Amino acid sequence: MDIHVQSSGGMLIDARFGDFTVSTDQPEADGGANSAPSPFDLFLASLATCAGYYVIAFCRERDLPTEGISLKMTNTWNDQTHLAENIAIEITLPAAFPEKYRRAVTRVAGMCTVKRHMENPPEFVITARNGQP
Repeated sequence: MDIHVQSSGGMLIDARFGDFTVSTDQPEADGGANSAPSPFDLFLASLATCAGYYVIAFCRERDLPTEGISLKMTNTWNDQTHLAENIAIEITLPAAFPEKYRRAVTRVAGMCTVKRHMENPPEFVITARNGQP
């Protein structure tokens, strides 16, 4: 998949891919207008929503209740590196959710493709050229 990125003025950066445009901005403290999520916030949201997708898909495949399922992701930061040191995801299941599937649901949330990419990162190749894309 190709993703095309361009500035929309100020610190606004848009990513275009397929039929979608995702806008990002920076907090005011970093020179932005805080009008959209920061790129890193979108990255974190992609982790949480990816895990959520895997949980919901698991439940639907087994005809398990999905009403009331939610996930909460909490991050612990390293003050020296300013990077996430721990990412915890808590899954809230409906009261009537079968106990025998609870462990499987946590396991399937860990199968998220975004998480797996973090565990086995791809090689990055970054180049620069003159001219319009």
